[in-house]
Amino acid sequence: MSLEHAVGYLAPSGIFHLTWLLIALPAASAAVLLLGGRRTNSWGHLLGCAAPIASFVIALIELVAMLGRDSSHRQIDQHLFTWVPVAGFHAEANLLLDPLSLTFVLLITGVGSLIHIYSIGYMEHDPDRRRFFGQLNLFVAVMLLLVLADNFLLMYVGWEGVGLASYLLIGFWHYKPSAAVAAKKAFVVNRVGDFGLSLAIMLMFATFGTFSFAGVFTGAHGPGVHGGTLTAIGLLLLLGACAKSAQAPLQSWLLDAMEGPTPVSALIHAATMVTAGVYLVARSAPLYNVAPDARTAVEVVGAVTLVMGAIIGCAYDDIKKVLAASTMSQIGYMMLAVGLGPGVYAIGILHLLTHGFFKANMFLGAGSVMHGMNDEVNMRRYGGLRKVMPVTFVTFGIGYLAIIGMPPFAGFFSKDKIIEAAFDTGGAEGWILGIVALAGAGITAFYMTRLMIMTFFGNRRWAKDAHPHESPSVMTGPMIVLAIGSAVAGGLLVLGGSLQHFLTPSVGRSVEVGAHTIAPVVLTLLTLVVVAGGVAAGWWLVGRKPVPVEQPLNVTPVTWAARRSLYGDALNEGLFMRPGSYLTRALVFFDGRGVDGAVNGLAALVGGTSARARRTQTGFARSYALSMLVGAVAVTGALVLVRVG
Repeated sequence: MSLEHAVGYLAPSGIFHLTWLLIALPAASAAVLLLGGRRTNSWGHLLGCAAPIASFVIALIELVAMLGRDSSHRQIDQHLFTWVPVAGFHAEANLLLDPLSLTFVLLITGVGSLIHIYSIGYMEHDPDRRRFFGQLNLFVAVMLLLVLADNFLLMYVGWEGVGLASYLLIGFWHYKPSAAVAAKKAFVVNRVGDFGLSLAIMLMFATFGTFSFAGVFTGAHGPGVHGGTLTAIGLLLLLGACAKSAQAPLQSWLLDAMEGPTPVSALIHAATMVTAGVYLVARSAPLYNVAPDARTAVEVVGAVTLVMGAIIGCAYDDIKKVLAASTMSQIGYMMLAVGLGPGVYAIGILHLLTHGFFKANMFLGAGSVMHGMNDEVNMRRYGGLRKVMPVTFVTFGIGYLAIIGMPPFAGFFSKDKIIEAAFDTGGAEGWILGIVALAGAGITAFYMTRLMIMTFFGNRRWAKDAHPHESPSVMTGPMIVLAIGSAVAGGLLVLGGSLQHFLTPSVGRSVEVGAHTIAPVVLTLLTLVVVAGGVAAGWWLVGRKPVPVEQPLNVTPVTWAARRSLYGDALNEGLFMRPGSYLTRALVFFDGRGVDGAVNGLAALVGGTSARARRTQTGFARSYALSMLVGAVAVTGALVLVRVG
C-alpha cells in the first residue's frame, strides 16, 4: 500500500474502510488461541485482551469521524464480498456502520475489553485459560458481526455464532454436570427463538424479495403489503428476541447460565448476548412502526418480564442468580421501551448502555467476592465483607445506587425516562404499563438492598476455611472504571439529548416534549419515594436482625414460587417438553409400526409368495412333463365345455 493510500485510510472518512477489522481482529485472535495449542499458553491471555482493545480503539476513531459528519450522512455501507450469487437469490456480505450499530460496537468492545482484562486475574490458575480467552474472543467477534450486518441473513449468522459461543462459555467447566446441563439448556432454548427468527427471514424474502434492512423497511411501508404479514414478521422477530434476551416465556435458561465463569456472566448479561434481542427490535423499528399489534406484544413481554425478574430476584440466595434475575428484569425495561414505539426507541438504548456499565460492574464485583470467598456464591455465608474488601464494596455500591435509580447515578436517567414514557402512552394502557414499571423500580430497590446487606453488612457468616481478601489490581482496575461509568454515564449520555440526537438516523427522533400524564418532576419524586420504600423494606426485613445461615423453609407462597423461578421450568416442561416428548413417541410409533410396518409387510408378502412359488421349480423333467400334461388336459376340458355349452 502506498503512502497516499495509507493516509487515505487513516483520514476521518477513510477510517470507515477499516470497519471489517472490528470483527477480524477478535476472530483472528480466537483462531490463534483455539487452534494454536499449548504453545500459546504463556501469552494467550495477552493476545486475547489486545484484540478487543484494538477493536475498541478503531471504534472510537470511527465515532469521532462519524460525529464530524452531518446526521444525514452517518450510514456507511461496506461491501465485503458476494456471499451467495444465485439467480433470484443474491446474498451480499455487507457491513452497516450507523449510529445504532456503532453504539453497540463501543459497548461490546469497551465493556468487553474490561472484562477480558479482569479475566487475567480471575482465570489466573485455570489450566485452560488460553481456551477461555479464545472463546471470549470468538464471542466478541460474532456479536460484532450480529450488530454490524446490513441484512437479516448475515445478522442471523452472527446470531447463531453467539448461540454457539455462549454454549461453549457457559459449559466451559464441562466436567461439572451442572455446567454441561446449563450449556445444553441455553442452547436448546435459544434454538426455539432462532427458529422464529429464521421463519421471519424466510417470510421477509417471500414478501419483499429481499432480506436487506433497507429493502425490507422500504417494502414494509409500500403499498400492497398485508398487515397480517407484517404482524407475523414482527411476532417471529419477537420470538427470536425473547430467547436471546431471556424474556418470558423463554427466560428459563438465564439463571442456569450462572454455572459458567463469572466473567462470562458479566459479558453475556451486561454488554452482549442478552442485549441482542433489544438490538433486533430497535433495528427493526421501521417495521414495528407499521405493525402496531406486534409492537404491543413487545410491550407486554417487556412488562411481564420486568416484574417476573424482579420477583425472582427477591428470593434467591445465590449472588450470581440474583444478578441474573435482575438482568432479566432490566432487559424487560428495555423491551418495554422499544415496544412503546416511535420516539422511545432511543430511551431503551439509553437504559441498555447504562445497564452495561452498572451490571458488568456488579457481576465483576460478585466475581471478586467469590474470588475472596473460595468460590462461595451463597450470600447467607457472607456478611461484613465491606471491611475486608473495601474496593469491591465501594465499586459494587456505586452499581447498586445506579441500578435502583438514585440520582445522579446512571440508572436514574434511563429508568426514570422509561417509566415516564410508559405513563405518557395514555389511557388505561399507559396507566397499567406505568404502574408496572414503577412497581418494578420498588422491587428492584428491595432485592438489591437485600443483596447489599447480606453480602457486605451484618454479622460475619463465613466458613472456617474462608479467608476473604481484596482482589488483585488487574481485577479491581476494571471494576473501578465500570463504577465510574455507573456513576456518570447516564448524565453524560442524556446531556442535551446527546444520545437521542445521535441515534435519530437509525431509530427516529426521540420525543421528549409534549403532554405528560404525570408532570416529570412529580413522577421523579414519586419514583424516588417508591425506591426509598423498597430500600426501607429491604432493611426492615433483612438488616434489623442477624441473617440465618440456613434458608428458612416457613415462607409465603410467593417466595416459594420465586425460589423456583415462578415455575418457569415447570411451565415449559408442561407446555413444550412433555407434549413434544409425547408427539415424538407417537411419531416414532407411527414410523415404526405404520410406515416401516407397511414397507416390511409388503416385503414379507413378496418374499413369502416367492418362497412358495419357488417350490414348484423342482428341476426334474418328469415333474415338468406331468405339469404340462395336467395343463393340456385342463385346457382341452375347458374347450370341450365351451363347445358343448
